[in-house]
Amino acid sequence: MSVTTTPIQEAQFKTLKYCPQFPERVGSIQGARSFCQDFFPWYNKEHYHSGISLMTPESVYRCMAEDVFRQRSIVLAEAYEKYPNRFKGIAPRPPALPEAVWINKPIFD
Repeated sequence: MSVTTTPIQEAQFKTLKYCPQFPERVGSIQGARSFCQDFFPWYNKEHYHSGISLMTPESVYRCMAEDVFRQRSIVLAEAYEKYPNRFKGIAPRPPALPEAVWINKPIFD
């Protein structure tokens, strides 16, 4: 029996298997569930995503992104003030705030 997968399914599996804690083998459905019970909270609450300005999905979803952005701006300004040569004389800025968080971005005609 062959199984057909979509690009979205492939991307989701890639996300799982590139997690440092992903097991070499999953021996049972219970083992898979156990891994996922730890993985999803980490992925949503602790893992910083490059596609959403190095924020966590939770921080964007719960409208905390502006506070995180503001704090990052302060820290970067302080670092620049202390060590401008480290930044080649250009004040660093955090990545722009994400506009939205999507699991699968809708396609609009």
